[in-house]
Amino acid sequence: MRILVTNDDGIDSIGLHELARAMTELGQVVVVAPDREFSGAGAAVGALHEFDPVVTRREIDGIPETWTLNGPPALCVLYARLGLFGDPFDLVVSGINPGANVGRSVYHSGTIGACLTARNGGLSGVAVSQAVTGWGVEGQGWGDVIKFQKWHVAAEVARVFVAELVGDLPAEPVVVNLNVPNLELGEIAGWEMTEVGLEPPRAIAQAELVPTDDPDRFGVTMGWGDKVDLPAHTDGGAIERDLVTVSYLTRLAAEERPELAKSEAALDALVGRSL
Repeated sequence: MRILVTNDDGIDSIGLHELARAMTELGQVVVVAPDREFSGAGAAVGALHEFDPVVTRREIDGIPETWTLNGPPALCVLYARLGLFGDPFDLVVSGINPGANVGRSVYHSGTIGACLTARNGGLSGVAVSQAVTGWGVEGQGWGDVIKFQKWHVAAEVARVFVAELVGDLPAEPVVVNLNVPNLELGEIAGWEMTEVGLEPPRAIAQAELVPTDDPDRFGVTMGWGDKVDLPAHTDGGAIERDLVTVSYLTRLAAEERPELAKSEAALDALVGRSL
């Protein structure tokens, strides 16, 4: 069993190191992670014709093979699938992301994007994220928040889940979105299979232009909205109740939209309809 471990927070993330070491109990682990922060990259691989991909050997204590790439996590997975890092992989595990990936954040998460890319190449992927405590307190920096992450708990939850998954990998690849409360194991209230909600517990609510010395150039500042109460059956609602959440993310699929018949008729008139 060859397991590729990646993330979107970069090679120096403690969460990545904890997750990779937990996975060594289940198979041969190779870490291939971005050389810097790529949060919010989704499943992007970047404009390969615009930059020169560079792979660098690195070291993580307890991991026999570690590489960094100057690109997003989806590209790490793509290159691994193409054989850049040796024999084929059986599974991709991505994380541990500081901050729950729930609601619409699943569209943008590089943690999840790596797993979506894995499925595109015929591999299952498990995205592992952990809620943060106290985020949003005025004047509190991100570095101050994640000092209190209980990485070992999320790593153990992931290890137990993945151990059963690799024991009988499904023939049709799956993408699992796993979110873990930032609590000690004995304090977690349980786990729940959840729907992907429409929004996270607290979202960016506004963006404003910030003038600079150049009248044609602006910076951007963003502000958080108020915390919202989410439906209990959703991933965001469950993580707020101190539950581990498990969501299986489906493929994009076409759907019938009869209310768009006029637009379809316009295409018929322009190019004809293929029957």
